[in-house]
Amino acid sequence: MTPAIRALERADIPHRVLSYAHDPRAPAYGLEAAEALDLPPESVFKTLLARLDDGRLAVALVAVTDQLDLKALARAAGAKKAQMANPEEAQRATGYVVGGISPLGQKKRLPTLIDRRAETLSELHISAGKRGLEVTLAPADLARLCQARFVDLARP
Repeated sequence: MTPAIRALERADIPHRVLSYAHDPRAPAYGLEAAEALDLPPESVFKTLLARLDDGRLAVALVAVTDQLDLKALARAAGAKKAQMANPEEAQRATGYVVGGISPLGQKKRLPTLIDRRAETLSELHISAGKRGLEVTLAPADLARLCQARFVDLARP
């Protein structure tokens, strides 16, 4: 059981845990999950960490089919600029390894933003905190548990 799954269970949020055999040679973790679990890729969200120009880290969730718009993230987080956090920094801040970073159960609560397209979904899929493990839940439940806001973050 990962910290992400424990957080969902403690909060009594309905969810499903899905697992698949992770291929360490897979070039894109989220697309691998969508394919392996036969999920619509636009419903699988990747968890990305960015460093804002004021020094804060922020979490952004966008569909695996999209790219994060760093300018939109900076604007939404109240900063002027943002850049992707390096993998070591992301792992240190969240307690998860890259490819298994979940927005739930992180070591420290970070400001979290979810791409607005998620609101149109009845459910979405995010990392459950380990490569090869996804969790399915309602977007509103994810936002509530992460204290996240829905904003425009994606570039298709």
